[in-house]
Amino acid sequence: MRLFIVHSAPEESGTDDDPDLISSVAILDQARAVHQAAIELGYQSRCYPVIEITETIHDIIHAKPDVIFNLCEEYQGRTRYELNIASLWELIGIPYTGNPPLTLGLAQDKVMTKRLLQGKNIRTPAYQVFKSVPENVMLEFPLIAKPSCEDASLGIISTRAVSYSLSELKKNVEILLEKYRQPILVERYISGREFNISVFGMPPKVLAVSELDFSELSDTEAKIASYEAKWMPDHPAYQKTPVHCPADIPDELRIKIEDVATQVFTLLGGRDYGRVDMRMDLQGRLYVLEFNPNPDISPDAGFIKAVRASGLSYSDFVEELIQVAFLREKND
Repeated sequence: MRLFIVHSAPEESGTDDDPDLISSVAILDQARAVHQAAIELGYQSRCYPVIEITETIHDIIHAKPDVIFNLCEEYQGRTRYELNIASLWELIGIPYTGNPPLTLGLAQDKVMTKRLLQGKNIRTPAYQVFKSVPENVMLEFPLIAKPSCEDASLGIISTRAVSYSLSELKKNVEILLEKYRQPILVERYISGREFNISVFGMPPKVLAVSELDFSELSDTEAKIASYEAKWMPDHPAYQKTPVHCPADIPDELRIKIEDVATQVFTLLGGRDYGRVDMRMDLQGRLYVLEFNPNPDISPDAGFIKAVRASGLSYSDFVEELIQVAFLREKND
């Protein structure tokens, strides 16, 4: 079987000036890992970066791969085109791994996701959206500000993303508006524990629940999974927020978390794999922060930790994604 690992082509220059680009460049690690696993599994595998779309379409139609392993999270630096790339695979008619275009678009639009969650009575932090620097706010502090249509914690560079006063919020929103040129989502900061729930397979199965450990952070540091904590291994925030998988939680809580994660995955049309991020407040109430379709699957990523904690190898994971995509097209 011929496999095309089609991935984003990030511009590696300028990474040192803009830390947000680290997660973009990390897609290359994912492509290499999937390629190595595919070769070991016996596939004819090729990594293919999407640089210019007309050339991509021509090459893929000409090569006629049996399956596309879709690792495209952006096009020419624009994450909003992620769903459009998946749409091309639909139009070309070649089976591909991961979530469909509608799911990718819904999940990227954090405000729309929150509206859908509210419509199904699934708790999510109270929020407001601002297209300019706010003069006032109807929410109780502390608050966290983030771009409304990004993922991978883009815009939440450090614990300073949490505001404890209107003046701090104004400053944070102004910075985000200037950099991301999109509405800014401001939501209640939920103090408590944070869980990452990986969902995999069709029908979807919840893998081992992960929990972020904030115990090493000082009292003056907000307990959040900032960009520094996710993508910068040498940064103190990364080193002080380890992830425990499986989480040390009672069965009753685990079942409750799994149920909410499954509801979210189903509601947003999740397919193949995804991650649901939740907070639990001091009263034990669960709040869904977001759904991340096609999350990072590099070998040391949180999703793969959950895969391994559930008894699967990296190769098992890659093999199932490929086979499910291939059979899905045949069945359709």
